[in-house]
Parts: sequence; structure tokens; C-alpha cells
Amino acid sequence: MRKKYILVYFLLGFIQFTGFSQQNYELNSGWKTISMEEVAARGEEISNTSFAVDNWKDATVPGTILTTQLNNDEIPDPFFGMNNEEIPDIYDVGRDFYTYWFVKDFEEKAKKGEQVWLNFRGINYSVDIFLNGKKVNKEEYKGMFLRKRFNITKFLAKNSQNRLAVIVYPAPHVGNPNGGQGGDGTIARGVAHQYVAGWDWIQPIRDRNTGIWDKVIIEKTGAVNLKNPHVVTKVPEKRLPGEKQKPAKIAFTAEVENPTSKTVEGTLSFKIADQIIEKEVSLAANTEMLVALPEFEIEDPKLWWPSGYGAQNLYDAEVEFSIKNKTSDKEKLKVGIREIQTEWNSHTRSKQIFVNGQPIFIKGGNWIISDAMLRFTKERYDAEIRFHRDMNLNLIRIWGGALPERPEFYEVCDKYGMLVIQDFWMSGDCNGRWVDPKKKDDQWTRRQYPDDHELFIESAADAVKLMRNHASLAIWCGGNEITPPQDILFAIKDSILPELDGTRWFIDYSNSDEMSYNFKGGNGDGPYGIQNISTFWEERTWPFNSEVGSVGTGDEVSLKRFLPKENYTVPVEYDGTEAVKDPVWTYHKYIDYGNSLEPYGTPEDMADFAEKAQLVNYNQYRALIEGFSAHMWDWYTGSIIWKTQNPWTALRGQMYDYYLDPNACLFGLREGSKPLHIMYNPVSSDVYMVNNGFKAEYDLMLGIKLYDMEGNEKPVTQVFSYIEGSSAKKILSLKKQIDTLAAEKGLFLKLDIRNKDQEVLDENFYWIPDSSGTYSGLQNLAKTKVEAEIEKVAENKFMLKITNPENNTVSFFNRISLENSETGERILPTFYDDNYFSIVPGATREIILEAAGNEVNDLQISIEGWNTDRMLIPVN
Repeated sequence: MRKKYILVYFLLGFIQFTGFSQQNYELNSGWKTISMEEVAARGEEISNTSFAVDNWKDATVPGTILTTQLNNDEIPDPFFGMNNEEIPDIYDVGRDFYTYWFVKDFEEKAKKGEQVWLNFRGINYSVDIFLNGKKVNKEEYKGMFLRKRFNITKFLAKNSQNRLAVIVYPAPHVGNPNGGQGGDGTIARGVAHQYVAGWDWIQPIRDRNTGIWDKVIIEKTGAVNLKNPHVVTKVPEKRLPGEKQKPAKIAFTAEVENPTSKTVEGTLSFKIADQIIEKEVSLAANTEMLVALPEFEIEDPKLWWPSGYGAQNLYDAEVEFSIKNKTSDKEKLKVGIREIQTEWNSHTRSKQIFVNGQPIFIKGGNWIISDAMLRFTKERYDAEIRFHRDMNLNLIRIWGGALPERPEFYEVCDKYGMLVIQDFWMSGDCNGRWVDPKKKDDQWTRRQYPDDHELFIESAADAVKLMRNHASLAIWCGGNEITPPQDILFAIKDSILPELDGTRWFIDYSNSDEMSYNFKGGNGDGPYGIQNISTFWEERTWPFNSEVGSVGTGDEVSLKRFLPKENYTVPVEYDGTEAVKDPVWTYHKYIDYGNSLEPYGTPEDMADFAEKAQLVNYNQYRALIEGFSAHMWDWYTGSIIWKTQNPWTALRGQMYDYYLDPNACLFGLREGSKPLHIMYNPVSSDVYMVNNGFKAEYDLMLGIKLYDMEGNEKPVTQVFSYIEGSSAKKILSLKKQIDTLAAEKGLFLKLDIRNKDQEVLDENFYWIPDSSGTYSGLQNLAKTKVEAEIEKVAENKFMLKITNPENNTVSFFNRISLENSETGERILPTFYDDNYFSIVPGATREIILEAAGNEVNDLQISIEGWNTDRMLIPVN
């Protein structure tokens, strides 16, 4: 008699399966659409292939109504200028205006023993579904974040010619976009994202993103359908990357569904790391059940680590249900073996995060959404998460006014080693934390949003199932700056997460005392605008700040992508008194730079403004992350920048623009976040070193040099030092030298770390003002002409060598760009291992550039800097 559980070791290359071959495919092209107001027929009629749709327009699915309209040239680009004002808002024109039919013809039929399923991964806000003249959904299907699966086997046409018809209704409460955070707040009465009614970084999305916004998939299985596999990895004790590991434990469950009229007996198996574990299952007719396999171990596992700490190892895994040795259903998974732990740091009074037993100092970024109109692609996700990895960050927080991120997002976070905090869909603004005269309802009423608590709870449970297998997902959060209502909170905290996950920390809201004790009062996060650099280093803020940030305007090239020519005059505001105001800049949520540009000289025009803004951008974000890192484990256990990206053409809080063009924020943050780093406190003139790694670093030579405005080197010292793992320490003071030498014109400061082989491990370059706080030396810096050559190192990848001749002064703050040589337009996205860099006399810098995507041709590289005129180097 066969044992109940069997564990098998096998050679993957010699295992073969026969029988049913699973087929999944996406219905992502060939859709037609029409406004409900233009057709009188019912769904039963429209879903017949004989019903004419020749005059219907092409639809974008996945997509929203606005996306379809934009792709059919019916509306202007809402991200450019004031175009968004030309698009009718649903609040004004009514829900019927944005209620649309979508039709898709496809070929499919079920063979004997097959089941065919129609899967929706996301609709907004409610739909009725018809197939071949019959209604598919017997119950209402609503809620933006709820997946639905329908067995359509009996609905399929005998001749294989099928028509799917879906009518999409907007949310019943679309909100008045009156300029408040989330408009009048009533957008939160539904289970959907809130930013679409407008926020302080975006204008309202006119259709509120109504549509079939996520994937529609046809799936074919045998008699038994697999659903929601769940892999839990346990990594006990403290581990180190790169070493032989003690075993890790694996637990696995899956839901199995039998939609047939007969009892089915079969085998559920899970395969990973050359092992199979399986269990025999008897499943009654028209039932489903959760099946748990016995926990087992993997010897010497290749562990998954966050970026900067170790490799992001991922195992190929497979779950299968077989009947009489024939496959009924099969799914493939990527599994990262790791364990997330947390503990309360009593010194900082904040939570501290551990991965595989090791402390991780959190350097994070707040993420809204990849595209405000939900135009998601794997390529864009890859580029955006890679930017975060390249900034030496290790965490992304999904802000609560948006959505549960897509599997494709998490796959890329797994790949690049980004830990993730996933908020549920609440915000203090819409859900009643504060008195707000722009809100329609009072706080007591808003506190009970959404209207349908059961739908929220059901959607939350489904979202957990969708995301829980990803190694990158580290923390759940109840909401942005507010907890969900008590019944929803308890359902998530006490039922959903323990039963469906049970492996991750849950924060009840984003700035909760449970995460970071609020000893200062106030909201517990922020500030968000331009700040004196001294605040980052010397003023203690909340010990795990969930939102702290600054400015983020792009350069002139970026600005011209979405600003009309007539709006190239930069708004200037000093001490709260407006000197110039521009409606387009205001519309795109510009944050003023105040007096921060004045030390570089009053900007003469937009180009001059944008260049000087990059200097401020770089210094703001380098100082922010260096200031937090300098107080690692003393004041802080982490910080999360508000925010690192924009899904719309906003003029604030971004390391790169909507078009994926980085600005100096990205490179200042990248520099300040390096795992092993030497840095300068501009307030005290002290030099610090920080080591984010787990091991102590020995025999490090620290080099400190000053350069005057003529480029003359003023050696200060070089000293051997060491630093413990996961720590920061002060090395020495430069106050006397800086105060003396910088007084008249300012100075340049160059810091570096070399190992015992004299290889440069880190290099940092500062510009220091004169005694009045003005960069008078920079304002009169002599021109330099650099020498450059290019070497192609791989497809779409180049190394640029730039030399600054010895007789020059410093070549300061150079921006390089990969461009199309015919049009002069930048190739986006392009990844640079450094940018906005300076070169001292006689030195050479090597910069790696890599363009994403397919092979690119007709290229040139541009170099331009503060005191270096634009030059072009052809790429052969």
C-alpha cells in the first residue's frame, strides 16, 4: 500500500510527464469597445458572434477607458501641459459617460476531460460578463483589487468561435476633484485606489481608471484545478552570505478545486531543489480544499538576500496535480529562500528588520504606482526597480492610496533584491484622520469608509494570496497614516494574515508607534520640501521615518518633454512672496526651491534654473541618506524617502522623471547610500565612515584631499582605519582646514577609501561654499575641456573614459547622456554607474552606460558640465 506522503530525490533531466498539457494565454489584443450610450443591445445579444461590431473602435485591454481613447487619438496626452483640463471629468459628465462595452472574439473549445477557465486579474469598478449569449457571472463582480475566476467550459461554442462581452461600470462614488487630497474624499467609499481624484503630486484621472485594467487569461486544466499555491521558507539562526548553509525548511500548501460531478483521486506534488514531495488527495465532486504537504528541508540552500548584502538566489519550483499519472494542472514558481524577522530596538525605540538573522538598516523609497493610467509593462517595472537598486536602496514601500502591486512588480523586486512594504488601501486624508474642509463627509463618516467592509476584507485576503510567495515582500501595512476601521483591521491582523501568510510583520499603519515611536509629536513623518542640509545631520527625527523627502525637478531636457514653450518661465518664490507664477508649473505640482539656488547665482532662465537645481537635488538627497546612515542604530533603524518616482509628469519628489530619465537626485542618493562609504558632515566638518555590510572591514586607507578653485591640490591626510559590520563612526575633523581654506572662494573636498591592494572602494566629492555661504568660486570657475573615448563592452553597453588634463581646474558636475545621433534625443531608459560627477586635474573617470531593451543604433554620448561646454562623442 502506498504511503500517505512520499519524498523523492530525482534528476530533473530524466523526469517526463505525459497526459494533459496545461495551456494559459492572455486575451490582450483584438478587443473592440463602444460607449454604453451608443448601443441599445443587451449583453446576451452583443456576446453572440452574429452581432456586428465592425463599427466599434479598437480597445486597449488591459487598459482603462482613457487609455483606449488616447490610443485612438480621441483625447490629448493628459500628461502634457494643461491637456488634462480638456478631458471631461466623470464627476461632471456622470458615470454613464465612462461606461463601456468591451468585446473579444477568440477560438477555444474543451476536449473531453478538460476544463476551461476565464480569469480576471483586475477590473474597475464592476462588470457584467457575457459569453456566447449567456451571462457568466451570476453574482455581482465588483471591487478594483479582487480577482475572479469563472469556469466557462459549458459556455463555449461547439464550433470554437466564441465571443466574450464585458460591460464595465465606473465606481458608484467617483469623488469631486476639488483640489483636496483624494478630492472630496468620497473616492474612498469604494474598494479602489484613491489618488485618481487628485493629490498633491497629481491631477485627477478623468475616468478614475475605469476599465479592464489588468490581465484577462484563459486557462485550460484537467478535472482538477490548482489555485493559490503557497511556499513558506524558514531560515533559522543567523546566516552569512557566501558560506555553506545549514538546512532551510520548506512548507507548502495549495488549493485544489474539482468542478466535476464525480469524486477525483490524484496526487499533489511540489518540486524544488531536486526534490519532490507529494500527497495523495481525494476530492469530492464540486468541492475545493486546502492541501498541506509535510514540511521538509533543503540542504545547503542558496539564500536570497536584499540588495547590497548578498545574491538574490531564486529556485525554479513546480506544483502539479496529477490523476492516474497524467497532469491535470501545473504551475511554475520562483522561490527565494529567506526569512524576515523583526524586533523592537529599545535604544532607537523603533522596529528593526532582519533577513536571515542579519540586521538590515533600511534605506527605502516610497512608490506610488508605475503609471497613473495603469499602463504597466514588465520592461518599465524592470527599469524602475533597477533604478532603485542602483541607488543602493534596499526597500520600496507601496503607498496606501494606490494599489496592491502586480506580480510582475514583485518578480522584479525579487530579481533586484528590493524588500517591499505593501500598504492596504487606506489613507489618513480620505479615511478621516484629520479635519478637512475640502471633504464632503465628516471625520466620523469617513472613518467608516469604504461602504462595503466585507468586500475590502475579501479583496485583502485575495491580495495576500496573490503576493505572498515573493521573497521581496517583507512587511504588510494597514494603511497610509491611518489604520483601517476596527473590524477590517482585526480581520487582517487576526485572521487573514495569520491564516494566509503568518511569516511577515504587520504594521497597523505607516507611521504607527509600533513601527517608530513618535517622541516629537506631529504626524510622525515628513518633512517633504527643501531643507537645510544641517537638518539631515544634526536634527533628530522619528526613529524609522516612513516618509521624508525634498525637491526633485528634472533638468531642462526633462522639463521640455511636458511643458509647452510658452511656459518656460520658472516660478520664483522667496520667503513666501510670489515673484512669478506659472499655471502649468502649478498644475504639475511644482515645489519651490526657495533661496537654495541663490548661492550659485540667481537663475537667468529655465536652462540655468534646471542646471542649478541639479546641484541642490544632488546635495539634498546625498545629505539626507548620509545623515540617517551616520546615526545608524543610534537614532535610527531606517528611513523611507518620500518619494522616489512619479507615475505622472509631476515636478516634485522624484529621482527620475515619468519618462525614466534620471536627474541628480538619483546620483546623489546613489552616492550617499553606498554600502561601504566615506562621508562629510557639512555642519561639524567631521569625516565619517559607514559600513552596511555584515562583516568588519580592515586595512582601509582613507584619503582626504582639498582642491582650490584653480584646481591646486591641498593634501590633508591619509590614514588606515577599520570599521565593524553594520555600523557608522566618526573618523576625524576637518574644521580648521575647511574654515581657513574655504573662506574666500570655497573649496572642493575629495574623499576616498582604498583597500590593501590600493583599489578604490568608494569615492565622494563635495563642493564647499565660502565663509558667506555663497559658492563664489564656482560662479567664476574657469572653463575646462576634457578628453574622452568610448569602448563597447557588450550589446547596448559602453564604457566612457573621461580625462581631465593636469593643467585644468576641476571639471565640475558633469552630466553624460546616451543619445540618438540623428535626433539628439536621449535613449531612455539608460543606466549609468555614475553621473553628475567631477574630475580633478590629471584624473580619469570610467563610466559604464547601458541602454535597456533591444539593440540601439546611431548613437552618441554627450558630456556637459558646470564649466565644461557640451561635447559629443560618436559611438561607432
